[in-house]
Amino acid sequence: MKVKNILVSQPQPLDFEKSPYGEIARKFNVNITFRKFFKIEGITAKDFRKDRINLLDYSAVIFTSRNAVDHYFRICKEMRLDVPETMKYFSISESTAYYLQKYVQFRKRKIFHSKENAANLIELIKKHKTEKFLLPCSDIHKMEIPKMLEDNKITYKKAVIYRTLASDLSDLRITDYDLLVFFSPSGIKSLFKNFPEFVQGDIAIGAFGSTTQKAVHDAGLTLTVNAPTESAPSMTMAIDQFLQCEAKKK
Repeated sequence: MKVKNILVSQPQPLDFEKSPYGEIARKFNVNITFRKFFKIEGITAKDFRKDRINLLDYSAVIFTSRNAVDHYFRICKEMRLDVPETMKYFSISESTAYYLQKYVQFRKRKIFHSKENAANLIELIKKHKTEKFLLPCSDIHKMEIPKMLEDNKITYKKAVIYRTLASDLSDLRITDYDLLVFFSPSGIKSLFKNFPEFVQGDIAIGAFGSTTQKAVHDAGLTLTVNAPTESAPSMTMAIDQFLQCEAKKK
């Protein structure tokens, strides 16, 4: 198949020319369009109160993303709650942990992070089993961490504080693209929300991560480009390898 136009369901890198995507565009003479397929909307304090969750009943918070950090502190502010200095924070990654400095003073004794690995995060949490954990999340979230918490008998509560909504993509002609690249199940959901009559045909589909790949299969689509793999730990590397293979077929 001839690939000329690629649609990536993420915002464009700040410096496209110096990014791996810019290198792909030059190397294979392809056009790459970036468009976020979904948007985040915070749940209001009024709606949150309906869940009858008292945020200060919990002595530790688990953060799986920067969105979770932002909306946790936003909802606390809207509800006029002062988060105690004794609160402990457990983050899925070092970058998310350091992002907490936007809201709290960084102290090693109360901020813990894993190596972008759910299993490693649970091991950290198990060392603090006496805490009551709060898991701020979206209405659409992975079940991996909740399941691990339950399997390890950790006392926790999910708090839905933001929603993941489909972006308006009505200005796009989806059939103009030869390769669609997705990074989350929300992107697949948005695809069919915006284009309910979508038929894959000759369009290649790329997906990063096992949950995204499952969403592709569950939607009845054929997966063409997948990452991470041993030879392609990133999506850009997987796209590069795919385009190289296609070029050899000519």
